[in-house]
Amino acid sequence: MHDLRKKILLESGKTVSKKARSRPASLRASPNSSPTPSRGASRLNSRYASEEENNTDSDYENSLTNSVADSDDGNEPVAEWAEKLGDLIAELTDLQRKKSSAEGRTTCLSAYTHIIRHHYAEEELESKLERLITALLDSVRGDDDMEETLSAIKALSMTIISTGSEAFYDKIYQSLEALCQDSEEEALKVQAIEAMGIVTVCGGGSKDAAVKLLDFLVKIVEQDRPRARAARNGPVVSAALTAWGFVASNLDLEEFVTSGLDDPENQSGRVLHVFTEQLDSKDVDVQAAAGTNIALIFEAVREYEDTEEQSLDLQHVQHEIIERISALARESSKSVSIKDRKQLHTSFQSVLTSLEHGTGPRYSTARRMASNPHTGGNKTDFGEEYQEYGYREKIRFHNIRMVIDTWSLWTQVETLRSVLGAGLAVHYPDNPVVKDLLSSGQVEFVSAPKKKNRGRKGGK
Repeated sequence: MHDLRKKILLESGKTVSKKARSRPASLRASPNSSPTPSRGASRLNSRYASEEENNTDSDYENSLTNSVADSDDGNEPVAEWAEKLGDLIAELTDLQRKKSSAEGRTTCLSAYTHIIRHHYAEEELESKLERLITALLDSVRGDDDMEETLSAIKALSMTIISTGSEAFYDKIYQSLEALCQDSEEEALKVQAIEAMGIVTVCGGGSKDAAVKLLDFLVKIVEQDRPRARAARNGPVVSAALTAWGFVASNLDLEEFVTSGLDDPENQSGRVLHVFTEQLDSKDVDVQAAAGTNIALIFEAVREYEDTEEQSLDLQHVQHEIIERISALARESSKSVSIKDRKQLHTSFQSVLTSLEHGTGPRYSTARRMASNPHTGGNKTDFGEEYQEYGYREKIRFHNIRMVIDTWSLWTQVETLRSVLGAGLAVHYPDNPVVKDLLSSGQVEFVSAPKKKNRGRKGGK
């Protein structure tokens, strides 16, 4: 299981377990080692919603299983989209591209990203990758047009997820880091931070590179202090918190390095303190992301303690955090919209349940009869046969359903949702990079959803 255990053990100075030593040594197993499912599957079944939509969880599941607003990309023959993709790559890598306009390059980048988001195109990209990455980085480094730079960063993230190439990590990461540090544009910082996480986990980043990025992200969060009224960059802090969770949840036990930390306990306390401070942020997304990372850390603590049979002695810290989140969950400030209050309540309640009961995200402790009372008998006949509803968060890819039962898996899904949108339904069956990221999820096959009648009511 990919999780935060490396970070926790790194900060607490613990050794590696025998169980951990049997695992692969790389940060992210090479996608080339995974069998590639049939490329035809996604073409026959895929449907997707607009990647710009901010769907709820149930809406998202529906968007992966039902067609949306005249979208036929999923059924487009391979020859057609592959030809379009080839033309776009040729245009992007044209040596005379500097003579084109920023608007034209932005349009080309967006079309390129759209195609590889909704079609698994590793085979089409492989032979053109070096020139393509160079062209995309030219657009990232250029400071003439913000929209072109944003589109290029998105294209880079999708290209790395589509190919899993590890050959360009240094060049890509350095460009993204420089952009994040130098740009004054909030949108560019947010997109660059997400892409830094993607390229580190999926594009060849080492264990040291991952730990370095985690520290970089914590420093971004540290600079934004809600209680000191220094909070000003909510979207950037939220992006940093989300990227931290994504990268941290991909670190394995055997990669822990216990040297180089003068005071491991203070290091661990520092990260929890920084995240706990952000629970007081005025930005709802920041509060939710901070809560998720706190739950992720304690999930790793529980697993470490179970594996090593040794306590990390964080009960006192956990109790304080539970009290703080409980108080925040009860707040009903009129300065927060009803929608945001509902989001915070759901998020904090999920974290509280996790901390108190040792569960993953969105676990319901509400109880129901284990047997069905509608099949006969009365309530007293069932005695104590009650069971909790359990995990309510599920994601569905056509006829495959996955239960999200760990915070580690939650962070993977949330980042993939952000990058792939509903194209995740296409990439999950075919793309070994995506399949590897979600490998800890337990899946079951279910009946394919019925297509909705898109005709008018009463129509024939």
